[in-house]
Amino acid sequence: MNKNKKDITSARGTIEWLRGQNDLMVVDKEVDPIYEVSGISKALDGGPAILFNKVKGYPGVRITTNVLANRERIARILGVPSTKDIKLRCLEGLHKQIPPEVISDAPSQEVIISKDIDVNNTLPILKHTEEDGGRILGGGNTFIWKEGGGTHVGFNRMHYRGRDWGSMSINLSSHVEYHVLEARKTKSKLPLTINICTSPAIWLVSGGGMLQLSMPAGSDELAIAGGIQGAPVRIAKAKTVDAYSIADAEWVIEGFVDTTQVVWETEEAEKLGQDDTADLFPEYTGYMGKARQTYKFQVTAITHRKDKPIFYAPMAHSLESNNLCSPLREASFLDVSNKICPGLVTDVNILDSFKSWGGVAIQIKKRRKRDEGYQRNLILGAFAAATGLRWVVVVDDDVDIYDAEEILWALSTRVDPNRDIIINPALRGVDNFPFEKLEAGTLRMGVSASVGFDATVPYNVSSKFKVGVYPKVDLKKWLTDEQISKAVAEQTVYARRMAEKRY
Repeated sequence: MNKNKKDITSARGTIEWLRGQNDLMVVDKEVDPIYEVSGISKALDGGPAILFNKVKGYPGVRITTNVLANRERIARILGVPSTKDIKLRCLEGLHKQIPPEVISDAPSQEVIISKDIDVNNTLPILKHTEEDGGRILGGGNTFIWKEGGGTHVGFNRMHYRGRDWGSMSINLSSHVEYHVLEARKTKSKLPLTINICTSPAIWLVSGGGMLQLSMPAGSDELAIAGGIQGAPVRIAKAKTVDAYSIADAEWVIEGFVDTTQVVWETEEAEKLGQDDTADLFPEYTGYMGKARQTYKFQVTAITHRKDKPIFYAPMAHSLESNNLCSPLREASFLDVSNKICPGLVTDVNILDSFKSWGGVAIQIKKRRKRDEGYQRNLILGAFAAATGLRWVVVVDDDVDIYDAEEILWALSTRVDPNRDIIINPALRGVDNFPFEKLEAGTLRMGVSASVGFDATVPYNVSSKFKVGVYPKVDLKKWLTDEQISKAVAEQTVYARRMAEKRY
């Protein structure tokens, strides 16, 4: 493969392009998927894309992680000018979709295992911490294809407790749940595939789910991925079930959800007989995920590439997880906001500390007096667009929504608690945040409040919020380069940003 040729329609092509750009850390020493991969990945979180060439217990298999851990790298992969443009590429994917292409000779089906299946002995599934309830697969893309009903891709945590079966956790109000509930009406099986190491565009669509107003159930989500990557996603008929797989994936687990069976995610949970008590693994919220009773996934085959297949191992609690989930969500908030009040919103951002699904900052520019008040409509629209959203803050265009300190400054100086805080006392969440489970066993489980902050300056009193602008000076007129460097080194990051911004 030509390392200088850019092909982002597969993870393999993307990794080889990164290698050619000297943007890939290759580890040739043996690494253990039990604790070691996660330890290295966390130690380098937000840093280089990593490819482990030698995996203990899995000869000929490679592992990659941290591929999307850095937004500058994502921008380079997608070929957009800056990190701020990633969401715009995703928005383009929403509106300029490219349908998937069916092929018959899929790289992901070069090797077929349909007998004596043993998932854990075939795939180097990670164990992240010593407290994990097992080896949890979190980086596979669930793919559901329905005749006339669109396509769905998403991430679902799985624990293969048996050689050929495992648990499949399903988020509330997700498209997977929609398909499962439809199948459950007739007590039927839901055939699907778990595709591992697909393409960056598929990862972004899979992570940016739960956006019902922009991407409702029945959407062609692979077409959105095609629009993002600028080429159709290739799919192929599965070998053992009535489903399709991602042709350019590295691995595919074929099987079905048995809607008549539920299983516990871990042995400890089964022994306790209680949901949300036994530890599972660190979730994207930063807290230890808890095991529960969920649907059983029966494996019918494992297929994979023949030449050194790559296993994708993103960690749920990581910057890569944030970057997997945030861009398409930001695009959706832009999409919904522009439908509520076209032209008012200038930008949207989900800071890393918002934990992808937790909150969003919306930047607006009031063009006239009659725009006043729409910021509140935007807040409620954002809550409607994203199940589980915890809080929304709307700021003016003079506030940098990529800087948490700037957002806090706006909250501190522009919010009147008696007027500018909008509290929704009872919205359905996604059951992933600990406080959504505080009333387990009651009718209010999963229901919690959410809050919106109108941190904008009222249009008719903008003069009272005039920001002081200091004169810009050439420090070299008075100080040496050494003195300037020493002084700047003593400044905090916030102080430097404010000095640059206020003149």
